[in-house]
Amino acid sequence: MITAEGLGKRYGDKAAVDDVSFTVRPGSVTGFLGPNGAGKSTTMRMIVGLDRPTAGRVTVSGTDYRHIKAPLTEVGVLLDAKAVHTGRSARNHLRAMAATHGIPSSRVDEVIEITGIGSVARKRAGKFSLGMGQRLGIAAALLGDPHTLILDEPVNGLDPEGVRWVRQFVRHAASEGRTVLLSSHLMSEMAQTADHVIVLGRGKVLADAALPDLVRSWTTARVHVRSPRSAELADLLAARDVEIVTTSPETLDIAGLPASRIGDLAAERGIPLHELTPTSGSLEDAYLALTGESVEYRTRAVPQAGAQLEEAVA
Repeated sequence: MITAEGLGKRYGDKAAVDDVSFTVRPGSVTGFLGPNGAGKSTTMRMIVGLDRPTAGRVTVSGTDYRHIKAPLTEVGVLLDAKAVHTGRSARNHLRAMAATHGIPSSRVDEVIEITGIGSVARKRAGKFSLGMGQRLGIAAALLGDPHTLILDEPVNGLDPEGVRWVRQFVRHAASEGRTVLLSSHLMSEMAQTADHVIVLGRGKVLADAALPDLVRSWTTARVHVRSPRSAELADLLAARDVEIVTTSPETLDIAGLPASRIGDLAAERGIPLHELTPTSGSLEDAYLALTGESVEYRTRAVPQAGAQLEEAVA
C-alpha cells in the first residue's frame, strides 16, 4: 500500500505538488493520470526517496522508502528506462543490481525470460531500442519480486504485443495482491488496465475514484440514431432537458433520453429507425473534461483541411 498525506514539493515559488493525499491499495491497478507538469513524476520520485517532500509524507506499506532495508524486494520501480550503465550488457546490468541485495543469478534469468529480452541479454544496453530499453527497465523493477510496483509510462515505445503483455502482466500482479501504481498518457490503454484512477492537475488531486465512477461522473451518455425521417424525429424529441445534435442528414446524437424511450416515441409516430445505439463516455472524454482548466502547456488548434484550402485559394 502507498499512502500520501498532505504531500507537497516546492521549487522556489512554484508548487510542483500541493497538499496531495491518496492511498494506492493492493489488489487493484491504480492509474496515475494528469497533463504534463501536473506533478505525477515528482510525486513518484518522492514515493521512492529521489525527491524530499517540503510538506507532508508518503509511505510504502507504512514505511518511509528510505528506511526500507531491502528496497528491491519491497518496491519495483520504473521511472526512467535509460537509467542504465550503457556499457554493460542487459544481463550484467541486472546481475549488478541483484548483487546489491543478494538476489541469485537464477532470478536474473527469470526476469529476462519474463520480459522477453533473452535474445539481446548479452548486448550492451546502450544500443537498445526504446522498446527494448523499456523491457529491461521492467525486468529491473521485477528483480526482487516486490510487493509494490511503480511504473511510469511502461508501454512507451513498445509494439502492440509488448503493450498487451504489460497490460496482462500488471493485472496479473494486482490479482496476486500486489500494489500497482501505473502512469500513462495512453487513455485507451489505461481504460483497459486500471481499476482505480488518481488524476492530478497543477499539483493537486482532481479526482480519486474507481474508473467506471469517474467516467460516469464526467461524461454524458448519448444515443446515436439513424432514420430517413431524422428531422421529424428531432422535432418530436425536442425538450428542455434533451440535447440533439444532427451529425448527418439521417443521423442524430441525442443526450437526455434513454434509447428505449426514443424507440417508443418513434414507434408511436411510425418513424422508422435504422439504428438506435446507446453510447457511453470514454476515459479520454472524462479526463479531458476534468483537466481542461489544469493544462499547463497548451498547443494551438490545428485548422481543418478544408479551412486551410480555402485560405490558400483566397
